[in-house]
Amino acid sequence: MRNYFSRIVLMLGNVVTGLSILGPAGMLADLARGLHVGIHDTGLLVTYGAIVLCIGSPVMAWLTTRVDRRVLLVATLAILAAGQAASALTSNYYVILLLRIGMLAIGAIYTPQAAATVALIVHDRERPSAIAFVFLGWSIAIAGGLPLVTLIATHFGWQAVYGTLAAIAAIVAALLFVVLPQGLQGHPLSPQSFVTIAHSNRILLILLVTLLQTSGQFTVFIYLAPLLHALTGAGPAVAGGFFAFYGVVGLVGNVVASGIVTKFGTQKTLALFMASTLLGMTLWSIGAGWLVAMGAGIFFWAFGFAAINSMQQARLVAAAPDLASASVALNTSVLYVGQASDPGSADCFSRTNIFILSVMSARRLSRSPARCSPRRGRPPSVVKRKTCGQSGTSLAKPATLGKMHGPGLKQGGRPHGPHPLRFRCAEARRRIARHPDGQGHRRRAPSHVGGADLG
Repeated sequence: MRNYFSRIVLMLGNVVTGLSILGPAGMLADLARGLHVGIHDTGLLVTYGAIVLCIGSPVMAWLTTRVDRRVLLVATLAILAAGQAASALTSNYYVILLLRIGMLAIGAIYTPQAAATVALIVHDRERPSAIAFVFLGWSIAIAGGLPLVTLIATHFGWQAVYGTLAAIAAIVAALLFVVLPQGLQGHPLSPQSFVTIAHSNRILLILLVTLLQTSGQFTVFIYLAPLLHALTGAGPAVAGGFFAFYGVVGLVGNVVASGIVTKFGTQKTLALFMASTLLGMTLWSIGAGWLVAMGAGIFFWAFGFAAINSMQQARLVAAAPDLASASVALNTSVLYVGQASDPGSADCFSRTNIFILSVMSARRLSRSPARCSPRRGRPPSVVKRKTCGQSGTSLAKPATLGKMHGPGLKQGGRPHGPHPLRFRCAEARRRIARHPDGQGHRRRAPSHVGGADLG
């Protein structure tokens, strides 16, 4: 029962983290007016924060590898609460920017370490669904948090938003201290851990998929409210409704993913939700300026958003459990690289192409590695030995002699010309070609069969 409550509070911590990172996106116009800067400058609060998160996530995972998980996560939320409270007390853009950079440098710890922590307190079979459940916090932050941010900023001011977020972060930190077990320690990390990850093609491809798909999404999502106003003339109420719709559908998608992943596996589940998001961004691009089409695009886009990231984290944990803290931190890091993407670098159709590339990478990754197997016969020993009991004469017979007669063999079993076996892998070819003594000679049948020379 305690583990169940731990999952819930870890998920609530992701709500706090998500709002701390994406909160400015829900009140860009109010921040711009209150801080006397442009919309682009307030958008940079998200961009610069994402850059800090990108760097801080793997670095902090390494620096805090031996810290108790409960102490680490509680301290992270407490620092987020302090940073939000300090932001509420100032009206200077550069002070808020510096506070945000310092706050998120520590906040980078939470999401990857929450996923690694829940993996420590559940059984192996439950890990994918538990990680997906913890990541629901991001969907809730978008579904309920961003519309609430827009509402509070519109009626009470942006400083009230920061004060509210500070209070919520402090409450969740206290709950986490109560319910999370003591003594949770992940596998110790070192710089060599990241070197190992860098040499793993599978992990690198998973990280590439995360980078491509988040870059495509966040170049649009951060500026969702201004885009709706510019393309359709929609006001803050419509923008808040879109944020809520996006978050609710994302929440539903993540719940569906956590329910079906045990049955279908992470690969098929990931492919399904990536296809949904690809369809959604295509509809958004084609229907730009038509509110109904953009709403339909948001539906399919949001349905896959949170589920994709949950499945990516689950795949990383499954690929290398001992490196989960580092690999999930890197996954979060490249996710923030996607958030920091420059929206002027590509139009909506190029973002769709990014998704096509990510789907191709996922398909390549889902294929099982080629096995090293011969086309005919097997590479093991060529001969079987039998001993005639009383005479002690050694009889030897090639194991595949009946199958190997043909143009490649002389009568008696000695090969001439090209070797009769063809293998798909060079490694197997070298293994069958080398003598056990390491001199590189071909294997030969034993030299005596009933006194006759076969060699």
